Amino acid sequence: MSQIDITTSQNINIQYQVAGVGERIAAFLTDMIIKIAYLVVLYTVLGKFFNIETYFNSLDRASIIAIITMITLPMHLYTLVFESLMEGQTPGKRLLKIRVVKIDGYQASFGDYLIRWVFRLVDIMSNSGIVGLLSMIISKNNQRLGGIASGTAVISLKNKIGISHTILEHLDEGYAGTYPQVLALNDNDVRIIKETFQRAMKTHDRQIISAIADKIRETVKLEPDQIKQTEQQFIRTVIRDYSHYTGKEV
Repeated sequence: MSQIDITTSQNINIQYQVAGVGERIAAFLTDMIIKIAYLVVLYTVLGKFFNIETYFNSLDRASIIAIITMITLPMHLYTLVFESLMEGQTPGKRLLKIRVVKIDGYQASFGDYLIRWVFRLVDIMSNSGIVGLLSMIISKNNQRLGGIASGTAVISLKNKIGISHTILEHLDEGYAGTYPQVLALNDNDVRIIKETFQRAMKTHDRQIISAIADKIRETVKLEPDQIKQTEQQFIRTVIRDYSHYTGKEV
C-alpha cells in the first residue's frame, strides 16, 4: 500500500497509508446501501398514508420532478453533508476506517468537500464510476479528479497507533498536572506531538525529539529554566497534562 507524506502547519512531516481502491469502493457501496435503505423506508412510510401511484398520476410532470427531487435530495447531499460534519468521513468511510485529508497538512474546509462533491458528477455519476476508478489507479495518491482538484486524498486509519501502544497512559486517579500552560495547545497539536514523538522514539532520532520539545516550549511559552526534566520526560508530561487538564485521551 502506498504512503503519503503530509507536512502539517507546525512543519512536522507525518506519513499516512493511502486508502486502497478496494477500501474506497467498499465504503462507497456501504454508503449506497444506506441511501437505498433510506428510500425503502421512505417509500414504505409514504405508502401507509396514501396511494403513491394514484397521487403521482394526478400531478403534472413539473410537480412530479419537484417532489422526486425533494425526496431524493438527502441522497444527493449525503456525501457533502457527512464529510463536512464528520471531518472527512461518511458512515461508509468510518466503517472502513478511511478519511479525507488535505495534502498540504491543513484542515479540509467545506469548500474542499464541495469541490469533491461537485466532481462526483464527472468521476462517478456520468460514467458509472469509470473515470474516478481510472483516476485512482493512475494517480500517485489514489486520487479521483475531485481529490486532485481539491488538494485532498483519502488515507487509511487502520494503522494508527492505538492508545495502548503509545506513550499516553491512562492517568492515575490522583494525577496532578505539572504544566497548565499546555491548554495553549489543541487536540490536533497534541495528536501530532504524540505521533511524531512515538516515531522518533522508535528510530532513536534525538534531533526530532529536541525539535518537538523546543516547539512545545515556544508554543506554550515556557522558559528552559522552568523545566526540570529531560526532553523525553517533558514531552511525555505535556501529553499526560493535556489529558489531565482537558479530560481528553488523545
